[in-house]
Amino acid sequence: MLLVARASAVTSRTAASNSLNALVLTAPDPLRDRLRHHAATAQACVLALRATARRVLALSAEIEERERELAMMVKQWAPQLLAHTGVGVVVAAQLLVSWSHRGRVRSEAAFAMLAGVAPLPASSGTVVRSRLNQTGDQALNRALHLAVLSRIAHDNKTKADVARRLAEGTTKPEIRRCIKRHLARRLYRAMQALPDQT
Repeated sequence: MLLVARASAVTSRTAASNSLNALVLTAPDPLRDRLRHHAATAQACVLALRATARRVLALSAEIEERERELAMMVKQWAPQLLAHTGVGVVVAAQLLVSWSHRGRVRSEAAFAMLAGVAPLPASSGTVVRSRLNQTGDQALNRALHLAVLSRIAHDNKTKADVARRLAEGTTKPEIRRCIKRHLARRLYRAMQALPDQT
């Protein structure tokens, strides 16, 4: 429920931020010049900007509160997930929600399929390759994607692996798919090793 509440607040904050930017950026110069001479219209514009900015700030505070609550729960139930590079509180919470409990997902391969990171054959002619799986739990897939992007940006071992694969001619999407699959395998094992919460 906390993840759903946080996701709703993030979506609303993004919409409010976009509205604020649109109010500021889309007014043409002649209109802005006219507004300077009409105090009532200018005041209405300022009020709209102020109200939208307050909404963005309120939603940001709500998101921070949900993330604090998620952090307490994750640290209580599965602190070992946070030790994996790229896995923060929100990613760990989504992993736990999707995995649910030991026995729900029968194997690493089943977890990869659930996450939409199981490789699917996409060979053509003499080219043998795999492609991303578009099925499964999209929230889990998004969480793994965020973890992979973080690993690519901050983990030296992952950076070296990406450089090696690029030199071999592997495409960036294929590299991300491989890293996602590897990470899903490691995280599945970590969750399977958690103490039984029932």
